[in-house]
Amino acid sequence: MRIENSFIPVRGVGETTERRLWRDGITRWEEFDPSAVGPKTGDRVESFVATAWEHLDDGNAEFFAEQFPQGSHWRLHENFRSETCYFDIETTGLSPDHNEVTTVSFHQDGETTTLVRGEDLTADRIAEQFADASLVATFNGKRFDVPFLESSFDVSVDCPHVDLMYPCKQLGLTGGLKAIERDIGLERDRPDISGEDAVRLWREYEAGDDDALDTLISYNREDTANLATLMETVTDRLHEDVFACECPE
Repeated sequence: MRIENSFIPVRGVGETTERRLWRDGITRWEEFDPSAVGPKTGDRVESFVATAWEHLDDGNAEFFAEQFPQGSHWRLHENFRSETCYFDIETTGLSPDHNEVTTVSFHQDGETTTLVRGEDLTADRIAEQFADASLVATFNGKRFDVPFLESSFDVSVDCPHVDLMYPCKQLGLTGGLKAIERDIGLERDRPDISGEDAVRLWREYEAGDDDALDTLISYNREDTANLATLMETVTDRLHEDVFACECPE
């Protein structure tokens, strides 16, 4: 589903009206007919579309994140797929006041980069990873990864953010990331490793076990790269649920 299929950013157009427009064959902005809604709403739709085309041409994801309802931010994915930065952090515990970030992996446009504490995990390097991103995506990152990272490194993650935990819930996919991966048939190279193991592996590395760091990095990278697959799966399913089933054949 693309941004151009959406009318819900417009005041006066809720999900019910949007679905009716789709059923009537108005599935894209350029197909909009003001007579399909009231005159005031029609004027607002046309005004929004004229502005939105400009922002879309400029690649301005922030504009759409501000205009779309929070629960519909997954609709930005198709337009900003290659500019989406998936990321995941590993830490020594749950509190940024008492614990440390050990590794951070970033996955964008098929490439994965991992930063390691004591080597290259710095505020500047983190900022570099987000520099080309129009959209960021995490799993439970709004409550954990983002505030932990911002607090620990005094950085600001201010890109529009799709936290995949919430669209997963819309589809009835609940539990942790690994449970959801199993539900959608996504396999891991090391399914036996957990978040608790990530803390242990870092402690073993600090004690001199370099192999433990290699395992931790592999785990963190897989967490992050799998988010891209999860995004594709979730947006495809939501597309079918909210858009494709409403469109005329």
